[in-house]
Amino acid sequence: MADTQYILPNDIGVSSLDCREAFRLLSPTERLYAHHLSRAAWYGGLAVLLQTSPEAPYIYALLSRLFRAQDPDQLRQHALAEGLTEEEYQAFLVYAAGVYSNMGNYKSFGDTKFVPNLPKEKLGRVILGSKAAQQQPEEVRDLWQTCGDLMFSLEPRLRHLGLGKEGVTTYFSGDCTMEDAKLAQDFLDSQNLSAYNTRLFKVVGQEGKSHYEVRLASVLNTDPALDSELTSKLKSYEFQGNHFQVTRGDYAPILQKVVEHLEKAKAYAANSHQEQMLAQYVESFTQGSIEAHKRGSRFWIQDKGPIVESYIGFIESYRDPFGSRGEFEGFVAMVNKAMSAKFERLVASAEQLLKELPWPPAFEKDKFLTPDFTSLDVLTFAGSGIPAGINIPNYDDLRQTEGFKNVSLGNVLAVAYATKREKLTFLEEEDKDLYIRWKGPSFDVQVGLHELLGHGSGKLFVQDEKGAFNFDKETVINPETGEQIQSWYRSGETWDSKFSTIASSYEECRAESVGLYLCLNPQVLEIFGFEGADAEDVIYVNWLNMVRAGLLALEFYTPEAANWRQAHMQARFVILRVLLEAGEGLVTVTPTTGSDGRPDARVRLDRSKIRSVGRPALERFLRRLQVLKSTGDVVAGRALYEGYAAVTDAPPECFLTLRDTVLLRKESRKLIVQPNTRLEGSEVQLVEYEASAAGLIRSFCERFPEDGPELEEVLIQLAAADARFWRDQAQEAPPGQA
Repeated sequence: MADTQYILPNDIGVSSLDCREAFRLLSPTERLYAHHLSRAAWYGGLAVLLQTSPEAPYIYALLSRLFRAQDPDQLRQHALAEGLTEEEYQAFLVYAAGVYSNMGNYKSFGDTKFVPNLPKEKLGRVILGSKAAQQQPEEVRDLWQTCGDLMFSLEPRLRHLGLGKEGVTTYFSGDCTMEDAKLAQDFLDSQNLSAYNTRLFKVVGQEGKSHYEVRLASVLNTDPALDSELTSKLKSYEFQGNHFQVTRGDYAPILQKVVEHLEKAKAYAANSHQEQMLAQYVESFTQGSIEAHKRGSRFWIQDKGPIVESYIGFIESYRDPFGSRGEFEGFVAMVNKAMSAKFERLVASAEQLLKELPWPPAFEKDKFLTPDFTSLDVLTFAGSGIPAGINIPNYDDLRQTEGFKNVSLGNVLAVAYATKREKLTFLEEEDKDLYIRWKGPSFDVQVGLHELLGHGSGKLFVQDEKGAFNFDKETVINPETGEQIQSWYRSGETWDSKFSTIASSYEECRAESVGLYLCLNPQVLEIFGFEGADAEDVIYVNWLNMVRAGLLALEFYTPEAANWRQAHMQARFVILRVLLEAGEGLVTVTPTTGSDGRPDARVRLDRSKIRSVGRPALERFLRRLQVLKSTGDVVAGRALYEGYAAVTDAPPECFLTLRDTVLLRKESRKLIVQPNTRLEGSEVQLVEYEASAAGLIRSFCERFPEDGPELEEVLIQLAAADARFWRDQAQEAPPGQA
């Protein structure tokens, strides 16, 4: 059997996303709007399979055919007849649910591969003897032959997402290296093209010269007769001695479905902002234009306080090994009025609170652009995983000059902080009850501060294409050096493109640090309804949760490659290191032995020293983070951040040894079952499912009732068309059985 690090356990937590009451309160028109947006999101989410691994689309198609022909209960009888035990069949259900939940066979949180926890031969018998195989013998056999070995393979290169020899990615062809990614980014910058909706494919010609295809996601292909703002960009280039070709049409049939439902949603839009937003999204996905998506995002920012909130596109760059390409994501949610009222009060206090952040006023935006900040109950979140909060759009130029929105996903938070005492690890016994009581409320505070004043704060110093600066070069002083500003962002450079591989984690660390720093403010705690002893408990549990999370983060560090696989967790480890470095016993991590005789550890936080020791240490670190970000000082920024992110076995913490303990004691991330919406005549019904692996599978089996088989065929064709770009990679790491 496989190493437990690469399986999902049979007892993995599965929770249903509860949005029944919020959906009930929608008007018939709002329900229709939400329905079509949800359809667009779910269709677009299929692109994530093509953004994850070469085999992910085939695995999805195989599982979907299997469970369409026989639901989980019917297939169970067949599996038991084929010799599987109940435990082995449950392991298969959990694996299938994991593939659907993560939109691929790599964990969305950690980028680690997971494989079925049963023998490959047994699973093969189930699949080849199934009703699906009886109905389509050739198709099912071909799918199993194509993905069966890779489904189980744990060859070193296939264990994690990564670039080149470090792992697997389908954002780049298999022979691309980090040097190719950097060259491609320089090329894109030179042409003022965004990497967000691109993939990079490399072919080495007979003459030894590299030929690169930059492929944009769009419905349309490269047809010069179709005039748009992108037409002039769709051509061949010579750049630094290499050949580049800009094309489009990636994920075309999938994006066509997205566009169809966005067009339908327009008929039920509540206002002109929503109509214009959707029109620009349609333009973006049709043409492959990020500029159109930015225009849509502007209208989205202006659509204040909608009852039905949504955002869709190529958004987060966490899973691109270079940190520039966005994974497809789409969400639809409904407002939670009670919590949103608290967030509105936080927004009203934002300008005053920003003044408390530990950097000079020149390093803050010239004007705070008051954002929308709502608590929402999620109806649909399509992509590889569901976050607890969002601050978008991610476009630097919009965030700096136009504004942004903050979203706290209330029903996701409810699932995330539901904790059983017996499953709490690495805490002192006397802390556990307090932690369980206050984790949820403290997380509400941290998410609010993280999204609004973490991601929403700070200025980037920019020189535009005309040479003009957005800061006074003569008078602004770097507080770290006492000198004038020496570096900044040139025209075409962005935070993601400049800081690339550390950009996401660095920014998450900055936002988390802002949350910890400002949660010490009594005004903030009063907004959320906490005073006196309760407020002190919220502060303590918030800081305790962060240092515990820093220890848990070690699961997402790969010693062999000396790299991190998850931006948020790397950020939390860095904060743990900063607080440990503060000394004076503020934080201690002590190895111990558990009651079961196996290695264990305890995290301690001295609550009496949070303000006297922790606050000054966090203040110094936070100031340095912001100054280096504002000035675009990549060299110093990397030195600072990578220094804290280094994992060694140096005493007293011995983090590499502690990592083994973390892996031994780890609890798998919960799977979340989402509902479907179904159009019955002119009315939209909410369809809910049980909180189990089988329930999650059923939700996906019913997700595409009109065109499921057609979509699977599309995925197979799209994957097969590009399979040549990863064949050599597969040969270098021949599939082996777990």
